[in-house]
Amino acid sequence: MPTDDATAQNPAAERPLVGIIMGSKSDWATMQHAADVLTQLGVPHEVRVVSAHRTPDLLFRYAEEAEGRGIEVIIAGAGGAAHLPGMCAAKTCLPVLGVPVESAVLRGVDSLLSILQMPTGIPVGTLAIGKAGAANAGLLAAAVLGAKYPELRERLRAFRTKQTQTVLENPDPRAG
Repeated sequence: MPTDDATAQNPAAERPLVGIIMGSKSDWATMQHAADVLTQLGVPHEVRVVSAHRTPDLLFRYAEEAEGRGIEVIIAGAGGAAHLPGMCAAKTCLPVLGVPVESAVLRGVDSLLSILQMPTGIPVGTLAIGKAGAANAGLLAAAVLGAKYPELRERLRAFRTKQTQTVLENPDPRAG
C-alpha cells in the first residue's frame, strides 16, 4: 500500500506508524478526528477506506501487510454491523482500536456492540461512539506508541498538560 497520504498529512513522516481504516468514505466525518489528533501530536499515519463487506480481500491484505510496512497500531472505524475492526484484528497481531461510527437507525449502539463482543483470543480495544471515540483512539494510539518513542510520549504529556491548563484558566463556563 502506498503511504503518500501519510506524507501529505505529515511531511516529516518517514513512514506511517498508525493506519486509520474505515468501512466507507462516509465514515471519514468521524474518523478525521483520529487523524487530526495524530497530526497534532506529529504521529505519522495513513488513511484508507477498506470495507470488510465490499472489499474483504483488500482488508485481509491490508491487515496482513501492515506490520511489514511499519504500521504499529491500527485504528478501525465502522458503522452498522461494524465487522471491520474485528476482521482486521483476526488477520494481524498488531493492536487494533475500534471506533463505532454513529448510525442513523440505532445511533451507533449496534456498531459499539459489534466491536465490543469479540470472541476470546481476538481482542479489539473499543472506544466510544463517534467523534469522542475517534479522537480518543488517536490519543490511545499515541500512548501505545509512546512506550517505544519517548519524544512522542513527551508530546502526549504536553498535550495533556495544555488540556489541564486550559480548564484551570477558564473555570467560568459563562465567560466567552
